[in-house]
Amino acid sequence: MFRIWLVFVAFMGLSVPALAQASFETKAKFAVLMDQESGTVIFQKDADLPMEPASMAKLMTVAVVFNEIENGRLQFTDEFFVSEHAWRTGGAASGGSTMFAELNSKVKVEDLVRSVIIQSGNDAAIVLAEGIAGSEAGFAAMMNELGSDIGLTDSYFTNPTGLPDPDMYVTARDLADLARYLIDTFPQYYHYFSEPDMEWNGIKQPNRNSLVELGIGVDGLKTGHTEAAGYGSVISTEQGGRRLVAVVHGLTSMAQRTEEGRKLITWGARAFERVSAYPEGKVVAYANVYGGTSGSVGLVGEGEVALYLPRGSRKCLSAQVNYTAPLMPPVQQGQQIAELRVFCDDQLVQAAPLYAAETVEEGDIVRKATDALKQLALGWL
Repeated sequence: MFRIWLVFVAFMGLSVPALAQASFETKAKFAVLMDQESGTVIFQKDADLPMEPASMAKLMTVAVVFNEIENGRLQFTDEFFVSEHAWRTGGAASGGSTMFAELNSKVKVEDLVRSVIIQSGNDAAIVLAEGIAGSEAGFAAMMNELGSDIGLTDSYFTNPTGLPDPDMYVTARDLADLARYLIDTFPQYYHYFSEPDMEWNGIKQPNRNSLVELGIGVDGLKTGHTEAAGYGSVISTEQGGRRLVAVVHGLTSMAQRTEEGRKLITWGARAFERVSAYPEGKVVAYANVYGGTSGSVGLVGEGEVALYLPRGSRKCLSAQVNYTAPLMPPVQQGQQIAELRVFCDDQLVQAAPLYAAETVEEGDIVRKATDALKQLALGWL
């Protein structure tokens, strides 16, 4: 039977501590491993430090395109013109990854999307940007707007290709969250990421994500490389009834990128077991509310709260629920206000967000006065 000791702790401020790294090590400068469904972080290494995205920025390009299609402003059958700028900056003459689109030709949106995903075509990305927003700068504004909407708080995009720009940056955590957004929001288009190759203009190119071909269950998402940033990859796989998303970056070669990505995703799939801790809607704990219509609010997960724990670690487990105190009304149902932190022998092994189970409005003057006395006794006032 699964048991976990739960301690309820109210902090004056929330922080994000480093997770215990168990027995895993990686040569990547930046790395993160997440459970796709819950966003639970299983492993991280400098996941919140800014880094150059390289072609992994194209995931945001694709996200904008898919969003335009879903909102009826674009169709896969639409055709966009290949400008001289797109041809010179992202075509064969540029020396980078390219679709080999012909100057002054027209290409269907679906073919451009497939090229961006499979071939990492810089010309295709620029053609999409110009066709949708008129310019790379205009499209970058759309990228940042969508990034803000989906919670990418530590990333800034300046072009659709990921070509070097000192003002463009992302974090490994944001790239993983972006991958989760693509998988969750556009499952009908996810098959593009696992296509093995694409041919255009008589030139056949394989999927640049070499992990797709290894037969280990990887079905996406995107690689990237520049001389300054090194080699990186955003990876996803579904094994054992759950999907994992990983990011590795700052590696020294394609071979090292493949190996470190394989190691991280395989370790995550095999070294952890899924434990159902709280079913959907089950209150994990209660947080005190100062001056509200209720003196506390229930805390629930986003759906089921499932723990991903190192195998053989159940006997060492304890947990804390942390939140910023005092909690002031109004508190809205669904508002993230706390965090469940799970420890094994005092080492943090998992952190998961908790949300308000119901709305708590501002209370009357009697309630405020009563709570003021309580909070004074606790030293919060």
